[in-house]
Amino acid sequence: MMRKHARIWLIVATSLILIGGVIFVGMLAILNWDFTKLSTNKYETNAHEILEGFSSISVDTDTADIKFVPSEGSSCTVVCYERKNVKNSVSVKDGVLCIEAVDTRKWYEYIGIHFGTPSVTVYIPQGDYGALSVKSDTGDVEIPNVFSFENIDITESTGDVTNRASVANAINIKTSTGRITLENLSASSIALSVSTGNVTALGVTCEGDLTVKVSTGKANLKDVTCKNLCSDGSTGDISLTNVIASELISVERSTGDVKFTACDAADIVLETDTGDVIGTLLSPKVFVAKTDTGKVNVPESVSGGRCKITTDTGNIKVEIAGN
Repeated sequence: MMRKHARIWLIVATSLILIGGVIFVGMLAILNWDFTKLSTNKYETNAHEILEGFSSISVDTDTADIKFVPSEGSSCTVVCYERKNVKNSVSVKDGVLCIEAVDTRKWYEYIGIHFGTPSVTVYIPQGDYGALSVKSDTGDVEIPNVFSFENIDITESTGDVTNRASVANAINIKTSTGRITLENLSASSIALSVSTGNVTALGVTCEGDLTVKVSTGKANLKDVTCKNLCSDGSTGDISLTNVIASELISVERSTGDVKFTACDAADIVLETDTGDVIGTLLSPKVFVAKTDTGKVNVPESVSGGRCKITTDTGNIKVEIAGN
């Protein structure tokens, strides 16, 4: 008897699953297979015209993508594509344009089907500004080269950051799994930090120190000049092309490879455990190279700055360009 009841309930459950699947497919067909129409979030677009003067900008959001766009003339407008129950507050306080997400959701409103990405687009005139501060979780940040700032400070979780704006003082960008990209800019100092994300710096001029910290992410630097380049990480590779430091290049990795092409510095220190160290330098160095189980191939030179290379199981191969 029990087995008979179990079979009946199994048949009923299977039938309900099949009926539910048919209904779901039918709904998608009616919606032209547009999954976003199943979202329980309701979005709206709100524009905020800024009439007060400001010099600095502060943005604090959760999931919104943040873009800075040059406006026409002297007009300033913040356009928010936002959920109806997670709107953005836009105001000017003490000369700072403040944009902040205000979450008024009840606990049960967090449950549902979520599609769509909120966004905050800041339309401001081209030119120079004071400090730019951005805090976000999963949103992306994009800053074009038509703006410049005194300082840029960005903190992200999984969002990507792309910055092409130069700064007078410091750039500080920190993400967890997001990517950091710097292109064709200058700064007095630059500090970049990621966990599992990648770091890319192209055409960057840094008067002082450039630091790159990664865990499992990769770092790619090309056409970069600075005073000191310091990079440490765990399993991520680092690739340097035409990177020139007036004083020191220091790279430390665990299992990542260190590769460089046409690079130079007064002193160079490269250290990795299981990764290889391979590349070309622009000027002679006094090499101190050591590996436990790998092979060493470096030029014999008695002039130039120090180049110390240490690895455990990796190979070491360095050449001087033109030789």
